[in-house]
Amino acid sequence: MTENEREYDLVVFGASGVTGKYVIAELAVYHNEIRWCVAGRNPEKLRSALKEVSGYIDKDLSNVAIIEADVSKEGSLSAMCSNATVLLNCVGPYRFSGEKIVEHCVKNKTHCVDVSGEPQFLETIQLKYFYEAKEQGVYIVGSCGFDSIPCDFGVEILRKKFDGDLNSVETFLSAKQPPDSTVNFGTWQSAIYGLAHADELKPLRKALKEKIFVKSFPKPEYKLKARSMLFNSKEAEGWCIPFIGSDRSVMLRTQMYNFQFKNERPVQIQTYMKPHSFFTALATLVMGAIFMMMTKFALGRDLLEKFPEIFSLGVFSRAPPKREKASSGSFEVRFKAVGWPEKLSDPTDKHTDSPNKTVTAVLSGPDPAYITTAVCIVNSALIILSEKDKLPLSGGVFTPAAAFSDTSLMKRLEGRGIKFMISNSYTS
Repeated sequence: MTENEREYDLVVFGASGVTGKYVIAELAVYHNEIRWCVAGRNPEKLRSALKEVSGYIDKDLSNVAIIEADVSKEGSLSAMCSNATVLLNCVGPYRFSGEKIVEHCVKNKTHCVDVSGEPQFLETIQLKYFYEAKEQGVYIVGSCGFDSIPCDFGVEILRKKFDGDLNSVETFLSAKQPPDSTVNFGTWQSAIYGLAHADELKPLRKALKEKIFVKSFPKPEYKLKARSMLFNSKEAEGWCIPFIGSDRSVMLRTQMYNFQFKNERPVQIQTYMKPHSFFTALATLVMGAIFMMMTKFALGRDLLEKFPEIFSLGVFSRAPPKREKASSGSFEVRFKAVGWPEKLSDPTDKHTDSPNKTVTAVLSGPDPAYITTAVCIVNSALIILSEKDKLPLSGGVFTPAAAFSDTSLMKRLEGRGIKFMISNSYTS
């Protein structure tokens, strides 16, 4: 079945979950422009989700079609995928069922976007399905939520606007959340199993370099050093700690793609976050160390899953987050890009002097966990629908910046409240 013959442009899988409901609300903005439906294993919960979202956006969604699809029923997955052009996968943790969805998408020539922040899943999918998806003409794009479009796309915009050779970028994330706001349990669970299986990453990355990113990275002459575990940053204007989310791993794969397929100079990257205060930063480091240790054994993982509020200092909860809390949240990512004002002809050519040009930028937006995530995944899917001719190669598995670099995605995001601004540029 060709894309034009399919019944729906988009299908949201896992629409009754916390993230899925925000995705429904965002899709409702384009309700009359596209053909879309929702899918999941429980039609009653899907109907309830549509009714709930209708209530707070004041728009009737009762005519949105429902598809029953269960990861344990192969036939239902094939039926779901074959009925739509693009699938938005909102079911996490992705390590449990994400690959099965990708497998059926590739088989049925259905494009797929997700909001995964799980490096093992993302890199496994790229390794196993890159060439098969390319042969099928299918685009599989992971990390299309807050993890990791803001950082990944921010670096890509800086690379294009730098006017010279970009050597390194540091990112500094900060978020403003109202008191008592929480993040859903699924994200916490993804972090638990991601760290528990972190030892899978080394062989995965070796295989990626052997199979897809076969060009050896040039050794940087001016290496970007990681900062200390706790430092006062003038760039972020506060105390910062390393950010251990998936952003850096996603951005590094974008750099590998740019070097391999576009012959662009790879950019070195370090990611940090700015907690609310010195004491919050210190507490986050201590609890983070305890969390990492506990993920390494079964009893520890069991305790983390049973008591997320205790071990996350109230950040994560099994109770669904309240929408009114999310509507008043926001985030900001500050970028410090360093390089040279001159652009050499080949990405492996060496500069004779140390980097002396700096560009700083800010990317900001609404609540990161839900509103920004929904805006990002929906607009990523819409880009695949409307600007497929601007996507790379003939298909494959990509990071967001690798997939959407030449599209109008950033313009679309700006129209939905996610702004990028270069704040300063100077040469020393």
